[in-house]
Amino acid sequence: MRVFRALPAAAALVLATASLSASMAGTPASAAPAPVPQIAPTPQQVTPGHGTLAVPPTVTVVAGPGTDSAARSALRATLRAAGARHVRTVSPAQDQPAGALTVYLGGPAENPATAGALAGLHADGPAGLAAEGYVLASGNERGHGVVALSGVDGAGTFYAVQTLRQLIVHHTLPAVTVRDWPAMPIRGTIEGFYGTPWSHADRLDQLDFYGAHKLNTYEYSPKDDPYLRAQWRDEYPDAQLAELAELVDRAKANHVRFTYALSPGLSVCYSSADDLAKLVAKFEQVYAIGVRSFNIPLDDISYTKWNCDADAQKFGTGAAAAGAAQSYLLNAVNEAFIAQHDDVAPLQTVATEYYNVTESPYKKALREQLDPDVVVMWTGIGVIAHEVTVEQAQQAKQVFGHDILLWDNYPVNDYLRGRLEMAPYLHRQAGLSGVLAGDTANPMNQAAASKIALYTVADFCWNDGAYDPQRSWTAGIEQYAGGDHRLAAALRAFADVEYQVPNITGEQAPELSAAITDFWAAWAANDAHGIATFERRVAAFAAAPGVIRQHAEPSFVTETDPWLTSMGAWGQAMTTALDLLHAQRDGDTDRAATDRAAIADQVAAATAPVDPIDGKTPVKVGDGVVDQFVTDALATD
Repeated sequence: MRVFRALPAAAALVLATASLSASMAGTPASAAPAPVPQIAPTPQQVTPGHGTLAVPPTVTVVAGPGTDSAARSALRATLRAAGARHVRTVSPAQDQPAGALTVYLGGPAENPATAGALAGLHADGPAGLAAEGYVLASGNERGHGVVALSGVDGAGTFYAVQTLRQLIVHHTLPAVTVRDWPAMPIRGTIEGFYGTPWSHADRLDQLDFYGAHKLNTYEYSPKDDPYLRAQWRDEYPDAQLAELAELVDRAKANHVRFTYALSPGLSVCYSSADDLAKLVAKFEQVYAIGVRSFNIPLDDISYTKWNCDADAQKFGTGAAAAGAAQSYLLNAVNEAFIAQHDDVAPLQTVATEYYNVTESPYKKALREQLDPDVVVMWTGIGVIAHEVTVEQAQQAKQVFGHDILLWDNYPVNDYLRGRLEMAPYLHRQAGLSGVLAGDTANPMNQAAASKIALYTVADFCWNDGAYDPQRSWTAGIEQYAGGDHRLAAALRAFADVEYQVPNITGEQAPELSAAITDFWAAWAANDAHGIATFERRVAAFAAAPGVIRQHAEPSFVTETDPWLTSMGAWGQAMTTALDLLHAQRDGDTDRAATDRAAIADQVAAATAPVDPIDGKTPVKVGDGVVDQFVTDALATD
């Protein structure tokens, strides 16, 4: 058997096509291994086996008393979606009927029976894997299908189920062994953008998306929650607390760590015992509803002025004094709250100087005075980092003197009104997992539209050594389209013209731009085939908004409506521009004049839609590429 280690998400992994009738038949050992469907995030090790297994109408699940409850629920949903009408759950102590398919669920600490199933499939258990790692093994034993899902911990078992979900195609899965574990301990997002916040429904949907893609962290820091900032001293009223509790519960159901990020910096008196008591009381309130991870962001504040005279008297003035004051408060919270609970994660903070690795009096104070177990968030070099390298992360860890959690401002677009950010995760160096405590991405105001970029973030965080941006981007688009190839093509055309991030990608619409370059060469050479190829591409471009509106999830359509409208109008303008070129080449001056007038109206329609966040900024669709093509066509005699 060959072991495929650290394969890119879309490379070498192909959809299983074995028929149901052959799925239970023995396969000669010399036959080629069964093809393995694409798995995301990219696993660390995949060993294809021989043969396939069918998901029959009745499946037996063997689960121990300690088997993770979220994994149980996810497995039941996976099997039902795969065609199982009856899912019978038995304990390891009960008789296990030799049915067509038996699934053993749970790692060594959850289900003692799984070890035997793994041994029968000639697969090692998860011992020695990193936290949240798992082993998935499937195969046929004496004519019966067996699947073993064994996690290092409950999260690992849950992730094994997520992998199983992707392996089942048309009620069939291959014989395969997957040994997998995350490269980064902390993987997720921080809802930290300005402007229109996500709705409660958006947040619930995001948490489901994170669980499915093995993201384990959601930093709750929305700007619309007044109890995080202006009213940070006040406890939540019952109604708001109940809504927050629903998010916490959904996070738990997806093995996502809900991190509560309280930002007192605009008004806190660092030396005040009363403010410390209020901060701890607030943390205790959300601890009671299940929050087990806490952050005190101190970003986007001034450290040249105090909020109370007592701080000036205690700490003095200047950046070093600010670092000392922040350390004083954070250490006090660490002692009064974090240390009093043995089930909470290390305290996090966002440094006021979060955007560089330059030595400073402020950083020196944090390095020397802040408790060593506090995790410091950092955005890279600059608020929007063009790249994040291993060397930069090492420098950050050294200059802050603490573990570093990356707050990556991508695909956030609150500073770029009119733009969507739908490129893959770019210029983040493989090997960061060996330096960073983790990676959290700051998404767009548009929650559903963020998913394509976040798919690639999840892929990088889980296995940065195998990450391929373009392959991950392609896979993310295809998965988001849910197997609808026409929708996938339309989404790709749309994401291509929403690709540019000025400080990160630098290029806009790279695929369309290359096609336009090829077209002009074909036009100059009077290459009918090359011209026709581009005309088909433009026709698909013009039709893409309609395809997306008809087939994409409604929230995506609602969020992107102005951009889809603009894209459709630009598609019409490009179509008319092509006709103009033909009219001019044919010497049809009347048709050319009609086309020119139509283009003026179409361009006006394309530039009319505005970003709904501010209600005034025109949306940008392939700017510098689409509009330039139309301009160049108009300038051609």
